[in-house]
Amino acid sequence: MDFSTGSALRFGWETFKKRPWFFIGSTVVILLASGLINAFTTAIDGAMGGSIEEPSIAGIVINLGLGTLLSMGATAFYLAAHDNPETVDLTTLWHPQPFLNYLGASILFGLAVAVGFVLLVVPGVIVALMFMFTTFIVIDRTLGPIEAMKESRRITHGHKWTLLGFSLMLVLINLLGILALVVGLLVTIPVSSLALVSAYRQLAGRTPPPDAAMMARAA
Repeated sequence: MDFSTGSALRFGWETFKKRPWFFIGSTVVILLASGLINAFTTAIDGAMGGSIEEPSIAGIVINLGLGTLLSMGATAFYLAAHDNPETVDLTTLWHPQPFLNYLGASILFGLAVAVGFVLLVVPGVIVALMFMFTTFIVIDRTLGPIEAMKESRRITHGHKWTLLGFSLMLVLINLLGILALVVGLLVTIPVSSLALVSAYRQLAGRTPPPDAAMMARAA
């Protein structure tokens, strides 16, 4: 199914406007959790004789485990927020399953992109776009890492240029959030995250494009 950058971004903005303070608060929670994880692993590194430049093995393992849980929770939260923006709550941020599949998918995705960039920048970008929805699929459909990567490759096939423009637009939006005294990120992060889920849902064929859905309701 086709999608457009404009329709996905409009969906993100319109959904954010339904519960702006809730989405701002959820972003604060996610950012605070990320900061606490970093502070905790830094303390572990200090106790184990490591540092930011040379972290300890314990620090790496703890950071990876807690960071994965946070990423899983954020992914599940925005999937639920896309589908049920009026009823989603912060308890959705706790989504520890399937931990091993998500961790494996994240590692495989990172390795694939790294190999692509080692070869040349362009292959790295292509690989990143091809597998960009892998972790969404693991949470959404509980597929294994390899199956999720194959499914991401399938739904992104033929849409690389559009996805590249879309991804660059999301980066630009969040850069504007940083320029707005950083506080702007409390708006741009949820808007861009909801837009990203909208793109995933449309390409996966699970929902119609937002504009089409609005027209159907109007009819």
